[in-house]
Amino acid sequence: MKRAISLVVSLGILAVLYWKIDFARAIPVFANASIPWLAASLLMVVPLTLLTAGRLCQLMPRQHPLGFLEANRLILLASVLNLVLPSKMGDMAKSVFMADRGHLRGSLALALVVFEKACDMLSLLVWCVFGLLLYPQKDAVFWALTAAVGAGFLALALLLGSTHFANLCFGLGERFAPGKMGGKFATMRASWTEMHGYFWEDKARLARIAGNSLFIWFLHLVQIWMFTLALKTTVPFLASLALSPLAILAGLMPLTFAGVGTRDAALVYLYDPYMAAPAAAALGLLCTLRYVLPALLGLPFLGPAVAEMGGLQRLRRGKTGG
Repeated sequence: MKRAISLVVSLGILAVLYWKIDFARAIPVFANASIPWLAASLLMVVPLTLLTAGRLCQLMPRQHPLGFLEANRLILLASVLNLVLPSKMGDMAKSVFMADRGHLRGSLALALVVFEKACDMLSLLVWCVFGLLLYPQKDAVFWALTAAVGAGFLALALLLGSTHFANLCFGLGERFAPGKMGGKFATMRASWTEMHGYFWEDKARLARIAGNSLFIWFLHLVQIWMFTLALKTTVPFLASLALSPLAILAGLMPLTFAGVGTRDAALVYLYDPYMAAPAAAALGLLCTLRYVLPALLGLPFLGPAVAEMGGLQRLRRGKTGG
């Protein structure tokens, strides 16, 4: 039901946006696009997936190594599920696959995936800070973005850097969560403490993971700039590097379907000094393809993964029954 509501919200925002800018004017933008730049920019999903899988391998505890091919499979599976599950829950589902295949116990796998996404989000917010420093208009939108970025950056930095803050968050979840969820927060707190100690005991490893996360997001932003070249618009590289993370942040609002609608509107608004609204709307569609293409690549793995999970569950029930 929640997914249906988010889809309706996204379609509603797109309908208003396209009505305002006369989307028919975007068709010539695609017709005149540079095919080589378009192909090169879309193919960026391949190195981005490989690098993200490599980082997942780095995150794994040494006593529980994860193969590179398996990491790619998990990343692509998460991409598929992110299109059908709310609030990026496909990434959380990675922990289920990891636990079912015996890579990590369930609570530790979930803690690792949350740690991964927190690093990811913190890296995006670093690029958002860069964008705000170069943002030309210090208006109400600027201050709203500054407040959101500042609060998010502080919360994530404390979550990753302070066990006291993490314990406070999990303690609140344990206290106020309904039913059995409270016990899950307690288990999660213990696993998070274990993960936190594992990462912070090796500062060099943590620095490599942080550097890789920043570089991966840099390549995401380069891909969006390449989209502007494919659409034959003139957007300075630094300007795109500053504006695109702010648009991505707008797309992370939980009310929409995979960021569709809010991200498109943000691109039209933010890129207004550099491209016409129809071209910016076309840029929004290309940005959506950034999420669709990895999901399409992951579709062949979905059926076998679900079937394998069902088989493992039946095996466990059989062992329990015996």
